[in-house]
Amino acid sequence: MIKLQNVEVHYTIENKIKFHNWQLAQGELSLILGASGTGKTTLLNILAGILPPTKGTAIIAGHNPYTLSVTENDRFRGRSIGLIFQKPHLIASLSVLDNLLSAQYFANLPIKRNAVITVLEDLNIAHKKNEKPTKLSQGEQQRVAIARAMLNNPQVILADEPTSALDDENCEAVLNLIIAQAQKHHATLVMATHDQRVKEKISQQLILEKY
Repeated sequence: MIKLQNVEVHYTIENKIKFHNWQLAQGELSLILGASGTGKTTLLNILAGILPPTKGTAIIAGHNPYTLSVTENDRFRGRSIGLIFQKPHLIASLSVLDNLLSAQYFANLPIKRNAVITVLEDLNIAHKKNEKPTKLSQGEQQRVAIARAMLNNPQVILADEPTSALDDENCEAVLNLIIAQAQKHHATLVMATHDQRVKEKISQQLILEKY
């Protein structure tokens, strides 16, 4: 679950972002909407355990990561939070398979090759497991990024504009896969987007406004 209570981020004395109190139950899906400058990326960074709020409390996957040590927080993020970005951010020198195995390694989890193959099969990309990312289409790269996010069975999935660079066909496929994987793992999904195509799929929305 996710819960924000009296959360503010102060970049400077003049530049402050405040968020309404907000809560999502485990397994719920929500979009983050709002004009540029309203704090969509800031909120995702808070939820990812990357940016501590200046004020207030953020509970993510039932925990406050900002009470943990840096090492504990990194481990918590690797095990409990799946991150999907606009660009896949895959390691170009590694195969698809090794990109996903490295996700287990960096989360300090046992290396389970069979789990990697299973999630690739779920996303219909297992036949590309030995390819380098540069050999994949945009849609295929984004599927690998989804696979990486889902690999450790996260409780929370955070997606930042995951479809904005995709054509209509790949957008539909990728969005359906993200939602299906979230539902399969009973994960809470939060997606920041400007994409009108996404708004038709997820009805629950948090609309950010400038204060």
